[in-house]
Amino acid sequence: MDVTKVTNAKPRVTGAIYRAPLGTTLPTDATTALAAAYKELGYVSEEGVTNDMSFSSDDVRAWGGDVVMTPRSETNDNFSWTLIESLNVEVLKVVYGDDNVTGTLETGIKVKKNALEQVASVWVIDQLLRDNALKRIVIPNGKLKELGEITYNDSDPVGYAVTIAALSNDDGDSHYEYIKAAAASTGSTGSTGSTGSGN
Repeated sequence: MDVTKVTNAKPRVTGAIYRAPLGTTLPTDATTALAAAYKELGYVSEEGVTNDMSFSSDDVRAWGGDVVMTPRSETNDNFSWTLIESLNVEVLKVVYGDDNVTGTLETGIKVKKNALEQVASVWVIDQLLRDNALKRIVIPNGKLKELGEITYNDSDPVGYAVTIAALSNDDGDSHYEYIKAAAASTGSTGSTGSTGSGN
């Protein structure tokens, strides 16, 4: 047992969740800077990110009742979080679709709600772990699966609770995780504060 291997997870100071068009070159480590195609989605609610990797199996029984096989019948790889920068155009594109959001906050934003199916995207989740170790989750093919109710009131931030389904790629992988300790020569790569996500 080693208590130094126990960690929580915070958003990186440079940002936490990014989205890019499907087919964008994927990062292959926890430290390389993301290309300009990856758009940062701002603050996330204090609940952070949830990953549901549940699965179910069906028992196959032989004559007499013995279980002889338990093949996996269903798998899930879903990521959920609540985006709370509701004035961020990139956030609105996640919720309503890229083609349904135009303009800027300065010139005026127009949002259309319709039944057009949203396209899949590449998603990256950057985190800061114990002793400034870095963790990066890469979802090569993720699509908006669920959107929670949107609440407007005078005390809570307007938030968009999204669930992203991580779909399998040609290799059968639905997401990748990269973890790397902080470089000894630089000491710290971030702080426990954040400008990319609420905490």
